[in-house]
Amino acid sequence: MAIKKLLVASLLLTSSVAHSAENKFVVDNIRFEGLQRVTMGAALLKMPVRVGDTVDPQDISALIKSLYSSGNFEDIKVYRDGNTLLVDVKERPTIADITFAGNKAIKDEQLKENLEASGLRVGEALDRTTLSKIDKGLEDFYYSVGKYNATVEAVVTPLPRNRVDVKFVFTEGVSAKIKQINILGNHVFSDADLISKFKLKDSVPWWDFMANEKYQKQVLQGDLETLRSQYLNNGYLKYRLESTHVAISPDKKGVYITLKIHEGEQYKVKNVKFQGDVAGRVAAFDKLVTFKPDTVYNGAEVTALEEAIKRELGKAGYAYPKVTIMPEFDDAAHQVTLIVNVEQGKRVYVRNIEFSGNNTTKDEVLRREMRQMEGSWLNGKAIETGKQRLNRTGFFENVDVQTVRVPGSDDQVDVKYKVKEANSGSVNFGVGYGTESGISFQAGLTQQNFLGTGNLFGINAMTNDYSKNISLEYKDPYFTINNVSLGGKIYYNEFEASDANISDYTNQSYGASLTWGFPYNELNYFDFSLGYDHNKISNIQDYYQIQQFKKIHGFDQDSDNAISLDDYSWTVAWTRNHLNRGYFPTSGNYQSASFKMTIPGSDSQYFKTQYDIRQYIPLTEKQDYTLLLRGKLGYGNGYGKTDNGSDQLMPFYENYYAGGFTTIRGFRSNTVGPKAVYGQGQGNNQKGVVSDESTGGNAIALASMELIVPTPFASQEIKNQVRTSFFVDAGSVWDTEFHPNYTNASSLPDYSDPGMIRASYGAALQWMSPMGPLVFSVAKPIKKYEGDDEEFFTFTIGQSF
Repeated sequence: MAIKKLLVASLLLTSSVAHSAENKFVVDNIRFEGLQRVTMGAALLKMPVRVGDTVDPQDISALIKSLYSSGNFEDIKVYRDGNTLLVDVKERPTIADITFAGNKAIKDEQLKENLEASGLRVGEALDRTTLSKIDKGLEDFYYSVGKYNATVEAVVTPLPRNRVDVKFVFTEGVSAKIKQINILGNHVFSDADLISKFKLKDSVPWWDFMANEKYQKQVLQGDLETLRSQYLNNGYLKYRLESTHVAISPDKKGVYITLKIHEGEQYKVKNVKFQGDVAGRVAAFDKLVTFKPDTVYNGAEVTALEEAIKRELGKAGYAYPKVTIMPEFDDAAHQVTLIVNVEQGKRVYVRNIEFSGNNTTKDEVLRREMRQMEGSWLNGKAIETGKQRLNRTGFFENVDVQTVRVPGSDDQVDVKYKVKEANSGSVNFGVGYGTESGISFQAGLTQQNFLGTGNLFGINAMTNDYSKNISLEYKDPYFTINNVSLGGKIYYNEFEASDANISDYTNQSYGASLTWGFPYNELNYFDFSLGYDHNKISNIQDYYQIQQFKKIHGFDQDSDNAISLDDYSWTVAWTRNHLNRGYFPTSGNYQSASFKMTIPGSDSQYFKTQYDIRQYIPLTEKQDYTLLLRGKLGYGNGYGKTDNGSDQLMPFYENYYAGGFTTIRGFRSNTVGPKAVYGQGQGNNQKGVVSDESTGGNAIALASMELIVPTPFASQEIKNQVRTSFFVDAGSVWDTEFHPNYTNASSLPDYSDPGMIRASYGAALQWMSPMGPLVFSVAKPIKKYEGDDEEFFTFTIGQSF
């Protein structure tokens, strides 16, 4: 009888229990054999039996189960030696190392994360049951992506001191290709129409590199949902997928997919009725209905109606409303009445607003962008506005927001913003290179988020062949609690025009400005500034355009062969920012306009006005393909009269220039536009000759169309830091105050003609590197004029466009 009991225990527990014929005895002592890594104290804590207890076979069974549950042992044997309980154990080996071989579809880092989630990690005890499950799970993954020949084998190598190495050996094989997709039961849409909307393809043209003919289970599920949407969006409410059959060829390299569907009849919307918690809201809900009676039912529009009603209720503090739209069929007329049932739920307050991920940026910088207040009703629109405002600061690569219920409360939530900080500043040692312009250098510190305060601080110095510049600027966007900003800038600059592809002159200038601004609403912002600029101009070439300026202003050069001008100015600027984020936006609109005017009594009396626009149009739902349209218009001129009665002109050193990677790529910097005209000959025989030197102009028009595409070979980790685009640039600069008849040479081009447009095309790559924005571009002019200089390749650090 005792032997039979022993056999039962052994079968149940996969171990053995040896004892005397007596069923019960009092335990006087407990001894362990085989302990190495596990201490005796830890083992005793797991046992339900103590010295002095009276035990029977059931107690021994419970003891073995308890020790197994600790996960430390792979074999346990229990013996009775008199009244001593002897526990003989074999510990599970410790994992010394985990390695992988042959895996290409799954990275080592992903495998390690999955193994750790399953409890398999270095330093832990090896559970062979878990190991078998992991093998099976990895093979299932390969099957789901169509690699039916794949195998995964875990090789365990014993090491001294009860340790093991675990090596996963992968044989991935090749993905099975889709040989054929068949759809049965379709009459309204052809096979070709339906399959054209699938991501999986059974035949791929040689030129379609984006098509996918490799079978993947997850992609098939997405295609089935696409198929369902195709019918629901065209009024076939009773569409159903009757069966899905996936067959694999004997060599496991081909897949045949057969879908059987029932289309049903097409239905039109008869009416929309609201019921439930709709008191006082029916009129507001009616405005959200985008479709009219007697139009074909569209599933996407119905889903959009559900979401719109939820957002409307969210504005009033109903965080978790239930909106269900039920169809009421009139099969005879093929019409459907939509019954919209609304359960608004309980109104919810916001307890706390919390931030995470802002390791540098202070909480107050994020909190001041919030429009949802703590302690008030939850407002879904205000929460989303807060997310948009954080994105537009440019301090963060990514912003996510989550509304979490407060435990134990049915009317409170916490709002949690999670941010990933971007490189909002740069310590630059910049390098620029062009095939014509050569190499230039710049250095400086610019921080849009200085010390995490949200304030702008910059000190920059630059030196190259044509310029030496140093500037210091600071701006506090929240100088007052009402979001009134205050900032200032001082600078010193030495500029040698001839080395910048401009007709020769030298300008030593310095100045300062004070700026303050305020928001008009969530999108619009106004800035006002006062400034002082001192310019000392020397080495001026005597070309016709500058002669006109010198003649009108009546300036005489001083003993240093220089002209000094002191100008005091005021500026008003407007900005409208509706971009989805400040860091590589993919949708939205940005506009800015400014008007600058010198104060009467300044040495130069002139004005400049400028308008810039950027429009991002997403072309795909994920916004990985986006069309960017950019434009710029600028005009300036003098106002009033000089002391000698002549009309004032805008100073030539304030002219607009184009060409280079920020304006019209494919042309050397500043080379687009009017050229200096020099006199040749004497008296009436003098004629004007056009040089290759640029003079700029008082008017500019630029336009650009850019297709932003996913960056090839960019990993998921860096895709938000790199941007690739293909572009077409066009524009011109002209001088409205200069006319060829000034030169007695009617054969000169009419530089006031805005039809002299240059254009180029090319590709660009931007990377937000630790040193700051890094830009590569390659471009080729497609329309140019004599004297225009090409620049095929550019590379610049520290600037972006």
